[in-house]
Amino acid sequence: METKKVLVLGGTGAMGVYVVPELLNLGYKVDVLSLDERTSDNPNLRYFQVANAKVEDTIRPFLEEGNYDGIVDFMLYTTKTFTTRHKLLLDNCKHYIYLSSYRVYADEQHPITESAPQLLDVSKDEDMLATDTYALAKAKQEDILENSSYNNWTAIRPAITFSKFRYQLVTLEAEVIVHRAKLGKKVLLPEGAMKAQATMTWGRDVAKMISRLLFNEKAMREHYTVATAEHNTWETVASYYHDLIGLEYEVIPTDDFLKLIDPEDPFRGPRWQLEYDRMYDRIVDNTKMLEATGLKQSDFSTVRDALALELANLPADTVWKENPVNDRMDAYIKEHNL
Repeated sequence: METKKVLVLGGTGAMGVYVVPELLNLGYKVDVLSLDERTSDNPNLRYFQVANAKVEDTIRPFLEEGNYDGIVDFMLYTTKTFTTRHKLLLDNCKHYIYLSSYRVYADEQHPITESAPQLLDVSKDEDMLATDTYALAKAKQEDILENSSYNNWTAIRPAITFSKFRYQLVTLEAEVIVHRAKLGKKVLLPEGAMKAQATMTWGRDVAKMISRLLFNEKAMREHYTVATAEHNTWETVASYYHDLIGLEYEVIPTDDFLKLIDPEDPFRGPRWQLEYDRMYDRIVDNTKMLEATGLKQSDFSTVRDALALELANLPADTVWKENPVNDRMDAYIKEHNL
């Protein structure tokens, strides 16, 4: 039997770094397109550094000459771009994995199944609905696939995914969380999110799910929430970071937190991510994904154990990109004597 070839777009990110090894372990040949320069000593793995894989003229030669059986796509598109791009991708493989998000779900079903109401369909926030913000763009792009004549696609909806160099706490990322913990500085967190249930999944576990959906006949023209069934309050997640890296935090009013994230426009994008996701109870029913892949919940690591492993393996000399939120937190802490 001829070895299947898979193209991974954006294959060096939080999910891709674990998906690529999983695909190789399953016996596939893998090509990876990414912004990063990488080398490979594995004859079944090739890296290609490209300036922008979203540009059609950049990706078209790879698709038309690569003869790929599968494409796993971690790129983020505008809905306008995806309106035409999906055809190019679907025409040039036997199975296309589209990266959506669990953020498409509204806060109307607990636990969440794949048929849960979507934010795009039930929200009354006209200001948000007039945009192509992340949660809405993903839902619209899923609709493009659903309304197409193609049958060779699967939409995956990951929950919050942590991985190598990628750690989250409410809406904050590693360059705030880990950076401040290392310096012995407090992190400020929004009061409105602390009791909400969060679903965070380790990148390696997400990779197990994705790799077993690829070329899976059950998965064609289907949607899957690729996530653990474990859920914890953000308060509990903060306690994990405290135990593992000594993170100290202070809870502040939600509006104050939003102004720290974006003082120019705090009540649009930052509020949407916080109020329409991180403050929702995100409890996932992953039965559909488990049945399709043959995996069990026991195959996945606990959030605490996986965070411990990733943080323990984080190089001590890691330099995080500058984030102005750090300076604003410092100023807020000084002003309020926290």
